[in-house]
Amino acid sequence: MSIQWVLLPVFVLVAITLGMFFWTGRRGGLLSRNDAGDLPNTAPQLDLLFYALIAIGLPLRKIDLVLVCLSWIFVIARFVSAGFIAGSRGSQAWLASALVLLAMWFYFALRMLLLI
Repeated sequence: MSIQWVLLPVFVLVAITLGMFFWTGRRGGLLSRNDAGDLPNTAPQLDLLFYALIAIGLPLRKIDLVLVCLSWIFVIARFVSAGFIAGSRGSQAWLASALVLLAMWFYFALRMLLLI
């Protein structure tokens, strides 16, 4: 798998994160990344876990097409969760991104432990 294909979703997620940073700063305050109120603001931890997976998987050469596709699904879910699409910030998008990230780590762990 080409390093450009592996890193492209990372760069898109960085752009979303920076976009949200500047957007909320321009509006005069920090906004919660989820308006459901019942979920903790764990979006930064999700992003860090995503970055960690890519940072660990790249030098080990364990990033394949499945993980790249899951990366794109995660980034799209984070994009929706950030509220860029239709102004919604639903908890379902947050939950979808968390489940995709869980699947990515599970798949990566299987690849590492089973030496696939």
